[in-house]
Amino acid sequence: MTVIAYIGLGSNLGDSAQTLLDAWGEIGALPGVKQLLLSSPYRTAPLAMKSDNWFVNGVGSVETSLSAARLLEMLLAIEKKHGRTRPSGRTGYGDRTLDLDLLLRGDDLSTEKTLTLPHPGIADRMFVLVPLAEIAPSLVHPLTGKTVTRMLQELRDREPGQEIFRISWPEK
Repeated sequence: MTVIAYIGLGSNLGDSAQTLLDAWGEIGALPGVKQLLLSSPYRTAPLAMKSDNWFVNGVGSVETSLSAARLLEMLLAIEKKHGRTRPSGRTGYGDRTLDLDLLLRGDDLSTEKTLTLPHPGIADRMFVLVPLAEIAPSLVHPLTGKTVTRMLQELRDREPGQEIFRISWPEK
Protein backbone atom coordinates (compact mmCIF):
# COMPACT_ATOMS: atom_id res chain seq x y z
CA MET A 1 0.00 0.00 0.00
CA THR A 2 1.28 3.46 -0.84
CA VAL A 3 0.65 6.80 0.86
CA ILE A 4 1.56 10.40 0.16
CA ALA A 5 4.36 11.82 2.29
CA TYR A 6 5.57 15.42 2.49
CA ILE A 7 9.24 16.21 3.03
CA GLY A 8 10.69 19.56 4.05
CA LEU A 9 14.06 20.41 2.49
CA GLY A 10 16.39 23.09 3.81
CA SER A 11 19.99 24.26 3.67
CA ASN A 12 21.96 27.35 4.65
CA LEU A 13 25.54 26.31 3.87
CA GLY A 14 27.14 26.03 0.45
CA ASP A 15 25.13 26.15 -2.78
CA SER A 16 21.86 25.55 -0.93
CA ALA A 17 19.44 25.57 -3.87
CA GLN A 18 21.58 23.09 -5.82
CA THR A 19 21.98 20.92 -2.72
CA LEU A 20 18.20 20.75 -2.35
CA LEU A 21 17.75 19.82 -6.01
CA ASP A 22 20.42 17.12 -5.71
CA ALA A 23 18.79 15.75 -2.55
CA TRP A 24 15.37 15.78 -4.24
CA GLY A 25 16.83 13.67 -7.05
CA GLU A 26 18.27 11.23 -4.52
CA ILE A 27 14.91 11.00 -2.73
CA GLY A 28 13.27 10.12 -6.05
CA ALA A 29 15.81 7.34 -6.60
CA LEU A 30 14.97 5.61 -3.31
CA PRO A 31 13.29 2.22 -3.66
CA GLY A 32 9.62 2.46 -2.75
CA VAL A 33 9.48 6.22 -3.45
CA LYS A 34 7.95 8.04 -6.42
CA GLN A 35 8.33 11.80 -6.69
CA LEU A 36 5.13 13.78 -7.13
CA LEU A 37 5.64 17.54 -6.68
CA LEU A 38 8.43 19.87 -5.60
CA SER A 39 7.62 23.42 -4.53
CA SER A 40 9.52 26.47 -5.59
CA PRO A 41 12.54 27.29 -3.46
CA TYR A 42 12.20 30.02 -0.84
CA ARG A 43 14.87 32.11 0.86
CA THR A 44 14.15 32.48 4.57
CA ALA A 45 15.80 34.10 7.54
CA PRO A 46 17.08 31.74 10.23
CA LEU A 47 14.36 30.94 12.78
CA ALA A 48 15.10 30.11 16.43
CA MET A 49 18.86 30.40 15.85
CA LYS A 50 21.53 33.01 15.22
CA SER A 51 23.29 32.86 11.87
CA ASP A 52 24.36 35.20 9.08
CA ASN A 53 23.39 32.51 6.57
CA TRP A 54 19.85 32.59 5.24
CA PHE A 55 18.17 29.30 4.32
CA VAL A 56 16.79 27.96 1.09
CA ASN A 57 13.71 25.83 1.82
CA GLY A 58 11.17 23.84 -0.12
CA VAL A 59 8.70 21.00 0.28
CA GLY A 60 8.29 17.92 -1.86
CA SER A 61 5.58 15.29 -2.00
CA VAL A 62 6.21 11.64 -2.73
CA GLU A 63 4.18 8.48 -3.02
CA THR A 64 5.78 5.80 -0.90
CA SER A 65 5.37 2.24 0.26
CA LEU A 66 8.06 2.73 2.91
CA SER A 67 7.19 2.90 6.59
CA ALA A 68 7.69 6.30 8.21
CA ALA A 69 10.67 4.99 10.18
CA ARG A 70 12.34 3.54 7.06
CA LEU A 71 11.72 6.69 5.02
CA LEU A 72 13.19 8.83 7.80
CA GLU A 73 16.22 6.53 8.02
CA MET A 74 16.84 6.97 4.28
CA LEU A 75 16.38 10.76 4.50
CA LEU A 76 18.95 10.92 7.30
CA ALA A 77 21.38 8.92 5.14
CA ILE A 78 20.97 11.47 2.33
CA GLU A 79 21.63 14.29 4.81
CA LYS A 80 24.79 12.56 5.98
CA LYS A 81 25.97 12.06 2.39
CA HIS A 82 25.69 15.84 1.95
CA GLY A 83 27.83 16.52 5.00
CA ARG A 84 25.16 17.00 7.65
CA THR A 85 26.46 16.40 11.13
CA ARG A 86 24.41 16.02 14.28
CA PRO A 87 26.77 16.49 17.23
CA SER A 88 25.67 14.52 20.26
CA GLY A 89 24.65 16.53 23.30
CA ARG A 90 24.10 19.70 21.28
CA THR A 91 20.87 21.55 21.88
CA GLY A 92 19.21 24.09 19.60
CA TYR A 93 19.53 24.67 15.90
CA GLY A 94 22.63 25.40 13.86
CA ASP A 95 23.83 25.95 10.33
CA ARG A 96 23.47 22.90 8.10
CA THR A 97 24.37 21.69 4.64
CA LEU A 98 21.08 19.80 4.33
CA ASP A 99 18.03 19.26 6.48
CA LEU A 100 15.33 16.79 5.42
CA ASP A 101 12.24 16.65 7.62
CA LEU A 102 9.47 14.09 7.25
CA LEU A 103 6.50 16.41 7.76
CA LEU A 104 3.56 14.10 7.12
CA ARG A 105 3.04 10.54 5.90
CA GLY A 106 -0.61 9.98 5.07
CA ASP A 107 -2.60 10.26 8.30
CA ASP A 108 0.17 8.59 10.33
CA LEU A 109 0.53 9.63 13.93
CA SER A 110 3.74 8.93 15.83
CA THR A 111 5.28 10.16 19.06
CA GLU A 112 8.38 7.99 19.11
CA LYS A 113 11.65 9.44 20.39
CA THR A 114 13.15 9.53 16.89
CA LEU A 115 10.01 10.38 14.91
CA THR A 116 7.03 12.59 15.62
CA LEU A 117 4.28 12.70 12.99
CA PRO A 118 2.91 15.02 11.95
CA HIS A 119 6.07 17.07 12.41
CA PRO A 120 5.39 19.25 15.46
CA GLY A 121 6.69 22.49 13.91
CA ILE A 122 4.48 22.63 10.83
CA ALA A 123 2.00 25.26 12.06
CA ASP A 124 4.74 27.61 13.34
CA ARG A 125 7.08 27.66 10.36
CA MET A 126 6.51 29.94 7.40
CA PHE A 127 9.35 28.13 5.59
CA VAL A 128 7.25 24.94 5.74
CA LEU A 129 3.73 26.31 5.25
CA VAL A 130 4.41 28.58 2.25
CA PRO A 131 5.95 25.86 0.04
CA LEU A 132 3.49 23.27 1.37
CA ALA A 133 0.59 25.57 0.46
CA GLU A 134 2.05 25.89 -3.03
CA ILE A 135 1.84 22.14 -3.68
CA ALA A 136 -0.99 21.03 -1.35
CA PRO A 137 -3.15 23.97 -0.21
CA SER A 138 -6.15 21.85 0.78
CA LEU A 139 -4.13 19.18 2.59
CA VAL A 140 -5.67 18.63 6.04
CA HIS A 141 -3.49 18.30 9.14
CA PRO A 142 -4.49 14.96 10.72
CA LEU A 143 -4.48 16.32 14.29
CA THR A 144 -5.92 19.82 13.96
CA GLY A 145 -8.27 19.24 11.02
CA LYS A 146 -7.05 22.53 9.52
CA THR A 147 -6.01 22.92 5.91
CA VAL A 148 -2.52 24.10 5.05
CA THR A 149 -4.03 27.32 3.68
CA ARG A 150 -5.80 28.00 6.99
CA MET A 151 -2.69 27.23 9.06
CA LEU A 152 -0.67 29.59 6.85
CA GLN A 153 -3.18 32.41 7.28
CA GLU A 154 -3.25 31.89 11.04
CA LEU A 155 0.56 32.01 11.17
CA ARG A 156 0.65 35.20 9.08
CA ASP A 157 -1.85 36.77 11.48
CA ARG A 158 0.06 35.57 14.54
CA GLU A 159 3.64 36.23 13.37
CA PRO A 160 3.77 38.69 10.47
CA GLY A 161 7.54 39.14 10.81
CA GLN A 162 8.72 35.78 9.43
CA GLU A 163 10.48 36.72 6.19
CA ILE A 164 10.19 34.46 3.15
CA PHE A 165 11.00 35.17 -0.49
CA ARG A 166 10.30 32.95 -3.50
CA ILE A 167 13.40 32.39 -5.62
CA SER A 168 14.20 30.17 -8.63
CA TRP A 169 15.80 26.77 -8.91
CA PRO A 170 19.23 26.78 -10.59
CA GLU A 171 19.29 26.12 -14.32
CA LYS A 172 20.59 22.72 -15.37
